[in-house]
Amino acid sequence: MKLLSIAVPCFNSQNYMRHCVDTLLTGGDEVEILIVNDGSKDDTAAIADEYERLYPGIVRAVHQENGGHGAAVMAGLKNAQGRYFKVVDSDDWVDEEAYAKILCALRNFVHGGQEVDLVVSNFVYDKVGARHKKVMSYANALPEEQVIGWDQVGRFHKGQYILMHSVIYRTQLLIDSGLDLPRHTFYVDNLFVYVPMQCVKSIYYINVDFYHYFIGRDDQSVNESVMIKRIDQQIKVNKLMLKQVRLQGIKNTRLRQYLYNYLEIITVVSSILMIRSGTAENLAKKQELWDYIKANDPWAYYRLRRGIMGQAMNWNSPVGRAFAVTAYKISQKIFGFN
Repeated sequence: MKLLSIAVPCFNSQNYMRHCVDTLLTGGDEVEILIVNDGSKDDTAAIADEYERLYPGIVRAVHQENGGHGAAVMAGLKNAQGRYFKVVDSDDWVDEEAYAKILCALRNFVHGGQEVDLVVSNFVYDKVGARHKKVMSYANALPEEQVIGWDQVGRFHKGQYILMHSVIYRTQLLIDSGLDLPRHTFYVDNLFVYVPMQCVKSIYYINVDFYHYFIGRDDQSVNESVMIKRIDQQIKVNKLMLKQVRLQGIKNTRLRQYLYNYLEIITVVSSILMIRSGTAENLAKKQELWDYIKANDPWAYYRLRRGIMGQAMNWNSPVGRAFAVTAYKISQKIFGFN
């Protein structure tokens, strides 16, 4: 059995996927790289087959009809043979030295018969044109290189979340969690992290800048204008997070608080994008989202609504909306997203 399976979802990725895969190949034969061609119309499929031919036993090409990012991730998980599982998007890449350290830790877990549910590392917002590359580190909240439970987790800062770029899950935990990402939907990376997190009992943090998260293409899904155009998909993910994890039923208070904070930031992002669009249609959708939360999880709704950002998102006046947008812009500068 491989130590690590890495799924690389690809859709029309011919122009940048080689760089991604080449960095992953430095992991050697303890890693399997699953290049998932999600119905591409360019040379992605041929490139995937080329890598499988050149690196037998390491690279596997998985071809499927277009189903979106979530379907590609699920295809990778279905085909995974490694003890641990990670997703690396085809326009991103990994650091070789950090990679070696992570594989060493996974090797020690497996050979020592130790099951660790979640391995966390840092990621870099590799934003085009940015002089300073923001690093998302967790050293303030997670003890380094220790197997811990949620009771040993410290306090996360605002804007500091464990995202898909940070996580390596134990493969069987992902399967047992019932993770099932929707097809033809963007922003499912939030579900990929959030839903299995409720099953995590053991965490190991490695303080290395492993994952480079590229931000800069005009057509990229995290571009703000693109997110506004796809707001219905953002709302769908927001609602699925609420539906698939019942926060009030989570017994560990620190895990419950962490997941609540994650739900809060996604709800704020959904709301602010609809406010930013400035259309009556999207403002009505914002109200519908908050009504949905109230109807489906009153416990979460009243906590969200009482918070400063929850109040700001629901001020139905030009001044209130201007305040919400200003807070959002400040957060962009501080945390480097979008």
